[in-house]
Amino acid sequence: MNVFKLVIASLWALFAITPKVEASTANLYQVKSLKITTLSTMLANRGIGEWGYSALVEVDGRKILFDTGNRPQTVLQNVNDLKIDLSDVYDVILSHNHGDHTGGLVTLREHFAQLNPKALSNIHVGKGIFEKRAGRENSMLAMKKSLEQQGVTFSEYSKVTEIFPGVWLTGNVKRIHSERNWSGNGKIVTDHGHIEDNIPEDMSLVINTEDGFVLIAGCGHAGIINTMEHIVNNIHSNVISTAIGGFHLMNADDSHLAWTADKLKQFGLKNMMGAHCTGINSLYTLRSLLKSDRQHMVVGAVGDSFTLKDGVKAAAIAR
Repeated sequence: MNVFKLVIASLWALFAITPKVEASTANLYQVKSLKITTLSTMLANRGIGEWGYSALVEVDGRKILFDTGNRPQTVLQNVNDLKIDLSDVYDVILSHNHGDHTGGLVTLREHFAQLNPKALSNIHVGKGIFEKRAGRENSMLAMKKSLEQQGVTFSEYSKVTEIFPGVWLTGNVKRIHSERNWSGNGKIVTDHGHIEDNIPEDMSLVINTEDGFVLIAGCGHAGIINTMEHIVNNIHSNVISTAIGGFHLMNADDSHLAWTADKLKQFGLKNMMGAHCTGINSLYTLRSLLKSDRQHMVVGAVGDSFTLKDGVKAAAIAR
């Protein structure tokens, strides 16, 4: 009898708690305004193209720089050509340690700090970005030391974190599905020997909107589907309506692209600006499999943009 009462009490406790959990997730803050502009990738409508990625995220009056391109001067030249000011951007997100995403940081910081000492002074990174790599110097270590001497701060994230209302970082993404998209040649040095460098720090930006989540990735080394599952499992089971950036599908075969497209349908994807390592043919293949069109799924190019009001605005070269 006592056991029976205990079970009933436990069930009542479960039912009492569950509605509170649902309410807290259902009432996530939704951003009111959002514009994402590509500043670095291979194709360019204005400015110059390169093997790299960078985007300016303007959300509810706040500006965030996501990745900084490859060559030191590329993003700086492109923002000048696009008449974009980064002196009032305080926050920078680096998706991972590779130079094609971090190469412009020091130049941008030095240039815009002359206009505003706080410019690009808060750097957000995934845990693991500073790990020692075997056989090559991790440029992030020297960069961190130099920038910290200038008053720049670095924040590391291992878990999903809301950094501003409606603006989330994924932290480290669990690799559930086999979406292997790194070379496999790199090694991380640990106290117990070398382990494979699968770019553990890979981190994406997630923005909650009325139409669903907007995902911004640098290379998506954790895998686009792994990242999306991480989002719905750790933030909210919302649709992911938009994916922007690099998703490292350029070498994916037809069967993997078909599997990816099937999963993207389940997440409710409607818009995609596949830049950098996504792959031009892979983007077109996904567009066909998803029965989408050139108004909603395009190859990313410098100068293109996405807004909540107008959706995808492709650069002329990618229309």
